[in-house]
Amino acid sequence: MIRTGRFRNAVATVALVCIMIGTAGGEMLFGEEGPLKLTVVYDNNEYDPSLTTAWGFSCLVEGTEKTILFDTGGDGDILLHNMKRLGIDPRSIDAVVLSHAHLDHTGGLVRLLYEHRDIEVWIGDWFPESIQNAAKACGAEVVMVQGPAEVCEGVFTTGGMGKGIREQSLFFCAGEGTVIVTGCAHPGILETVDVVKRLAVKDCPDGDVFLVIGGFHLSGSPERVLHRIVNGFQARGVKKVAPCHCSGGPCRAMFETAYGDCFIPAGAGTRIELEPPRP
Repeated sequence: MIRTGRFRNAVATVALVCIMIGTAGGEMLFGEEGPLKLTVVYDNNEYDPSLTTAWGFSCLVEGTEKTILFDTGGDGDILLHNMKRLGIDPRSIDAVVLSHAHLDHTGGLVRLLYEHRDIEVWIGDWFPESIQNAAKACGAEVVMVQGPAEVCEGVFTTGGMGKGIREQSLFFCAGEGTVIVTGCAHPGILETVDVVKRLAVKDCPDGDVFLVIGGFHLSGSPERVLHRIVNGFQARGVKKVAPCHCSGGPCRAMFETAYGDCFIPAGAGTRIELEPPRP
């Protein structure tokens, strides 16, 4: 079962002092509050017209042991504006996982920490020290990532991938299969799917990838490359796709043609509900 919302349509300068506000939420077991939820909080593609769109990406994962914000977009004021419109309390966030060090994925971090400092910030050990220092200056707990790691029960980071721009993606097992959330997929979107399929075997034994959502880094790619990517998704058994951010219009259109009802229009405000993992 999957349901979407009703609308379709590197930190350059760091703060040395942050306003420290916020309290931690209570722990819960994986999926005990009902369905797992994904909400695209920040994106340059419109979905909910009441939200502000801007270049960047941020996605909230709820219903797991920790409420996780994956990336923080490029502008903290826009991030918080969209969160307010979506009814998301910044103090409900337990962890922030940053995919890579580009400003359009990290730019909202300090502004978020102004509102709520009691957050784990998961960043790669390849990130510049400025991002780590900014989070620490705000009182956040910084978790340095090297290889694959478990963020909380059933939710994992791939660790750093790629030899150029290093990046980590988030993945977890839902009732329908593995869900992958990617920031920009600089190491390659098919390569990211392959890494997750290999890592997820022990947690999602059937090996199926149910959904891939986020930036596919295909904007401006020639048609032959897009065909190869779409065919690669189908060959790998990916059931549903929700490309946004840096995926590009032609990429989204080609995936929609190939996937039909299994294509999910994704942009700022897209909400997806997923079945919790089966016991």
